[in-house]
Amino acid sequence: MTKSNNNRRPVYLTAVGLLVLSLGAVFVVRSFGSESGADGFLGGGSCDDPTQIQLHTTPEIQPQLEAAAKALSAKKDKDAPCLQFTITAVPSASDARNIANGADNKPDLWVPDSSAWVAQADDGQSVPTVVVPSIASSPLVLVGRNENFANVSSWLGSFQGTKPALLDPLTQSSGLLALLAVGAERTKTSAADSLVSSVMVPLAQRLGSLAQPYKEVDGLLGRAAAEGSPVVVPTSEQAFVKYQEEHPDAELKAIVPATGTLLFDYPIAVTAKSDNTVITEAAKSLAAEMLSDASSQARDDAGFRDSLLSPLGGGRGVGDITQLTKPNASVVEKALLNWTRLSLTAHSLAVIDVSGSMNEKVGGKTRMQLTIAAATQGLKLFPDNAALGLWSFSTSIGPNKEDFRQLVPIAPLTPAQRSKMLASLTAQSAIPNGGTGLYATAIAAVKAVKQNYDSSAVNAVMLFTDGKNDDPNGPTLTATIRTLEGMRDPAQPVRIIALGMGPDVDGNELGQLAAATGGLSYVARNPTDLQGVFINALQSR
Repeated sequence: MTKSNNNRRPVYLTAVGLLVLSLGAVFVVRSFGSESGADGFLGGGSCDDPTQIQLHTTPEIQPQLEAAAKALSAKKDKDAPCLQFTITAVPSASDARNIANGADNKPDLWVPDSSAWVAQADDGQSVPTVVVPSIASSPLVLVGRNENFANVSSWLGSFQGTKPALLDPLTQSSGLLALLAVGAERTKTSAADSLVSSVMVPLAQRLGSLAQPYKEVDGLLGRAAAEGSPVVVPTSEQAFVKYQEEHPDAELKAIVPATGTLLFDYPIAVTAKSDNTVITEAAKSLAAEMLSDASSQARDDAGFRDSLLSPLGGGRGVGDITQLTKPNASVVEKALLNWTRLSLTAHSLAVIDVSGSMNEKVGGKTRMQLTIAAATQGLKLFPDNAALGLWSFSTSIGPNKEDFRQLVPIAPLTPAQRSKMLASLTAQSAIPNGGTGLYATAIAAVKAVKQNYDSSAVNAVMLFTDGKNDDPNGPTLTATIRTLEGMRDPAQPVRIIALGMGPDVDGNELGQLAAATGGLSYVARNPTDLQGVFINALQSR
């Protein structure tokens, strides 16, 4: 392939244009991100008015598609369609977004690395039509050092006790497929919601707190290979095989959990609004060449399996695999929305009941001690870029006889802020004969968060109590609901996440308070169940 010179590009492109008219039943112009980046052509046959086909593809399979187009042109079939492919490498999620938004550079044919993106390319009128389900495949694998694979029973199990490093699920297929695999395997593992949340919520918070999400797999694989590293990386078998070839001394292995895995399936979708018949036939011809025996060795050398998932040659990769059920479009959409929600940082105020009933014992500890222990553990789940504050509440404990007292103002979780939060938590004790000034506290806490609203975070009040309102001098429930509903602003939502504990809590009361702000409530009749409290609070967004 002739290489271009930037200083001579206009002359070069003119020459290409002339040759296009004199050559080519099928030929290809290569492009990196835009047609202006074209730097070569392939041709054969004879036609003078080729149908122009813009084909966008995920970068890693671009060379194989070019080779297939070249092979088609070399056949010089007089009955072959007169086509010109311009093949451009574009990340799949970017293309899905551009197609959905009706961008001017929308392709006629599209080869994403996963069919999971196809429904995301809905422009409001139609979804791209998949005409070839798969021109190659590669299973999702989990890569890490051998010592990190003590538990390979499931994706969820493999993530426990390690440090999963997912490429950004919103833009990278390996990250998205990892989320989908955790969901898809639940039909086999029957994992409880609480277990899934205990693994995935902290993971989303940790990765969501990064200044930049992970978008490049080789760097992550390098981290995973470091001696003693707990990092494991979900990626394609193809990416792992290529990394092994380039880094033969890296002490990494790839596994597929016992539950099975999902696939990078490389479909061809028609995105053109006209000439669909010609373009569809062109896609089928290109796919037939990609899947031909003549192309099989080059495909295998590049680390791709065929559409039947035949293992790679030479003992490379992970061998035979079990497939998980392919998620449908609604499951993909839900996974993307959940990740967006869960990975947002927090701007929250924790409000803890210190009324007299918190002195009651459960086993050998008081409710107050159990709450402090749960809150202390929960504090560790919040990333450094979260902002948290702490109040306590009981009747008339404030400086002006309010039912609440500020202990730590809301601020980013620097080491100093964490220390303040921890010191204040551990210093709390129940106030003998103190009442539960729940209603006034709920109103004041929502107002406090609204005053310092953070539009880049989830703004919430996490309200912990073991009882129900018993302040006769405070507002009624009806008045409180009316006030909370009056403060509700869809543009700046502040939600109450109410956590009730113990046999005396009024679940209906908490539910109404939370619902008035668009929040949720939970009741743990046994305070020993509070270890999941902060997980629930983070998940309720």
